[in-house]
Amino acid sequence: MVASRDQLHTGDACIYCNVGDGVQKYDIRIEKIRKNTEEKNKSFVIRVTDENLLEKTGGIVQGMSGAPILQDGKLVGAVTHVFVNDPTKGYGVFIENMLEQ
Repeated sequence: MVASRDQLHTGDACIYCNVGDGVQKYDIRIEKIRKNTEEKNKSFVIRVTDENLLEKTGGIVQGMSGAPILQDGKLVGAVTHVFVNDPTKGYGVFIENMLEQ
């Protein structure tokens, strides 16, 4: 199931990625939604909250771009960028933007 940008909300979510031990689910939090931004690849701000992922990588690392983001059992987007000064935070792109391409 795919969620529209209007269904996305701040709060708990997860990403799926492979950091050396196969694809695993990791907890994140959607902290800010930027519905009207000109930067379509920076639609919302995420923070890694999963202790296992933080221990393994320190946060979002190279190779995680494109990792799917799910919230409430629906695909809401994908990881696009990391905050240079805080690798626990990054940006996601709305799945709607991806489907429009």
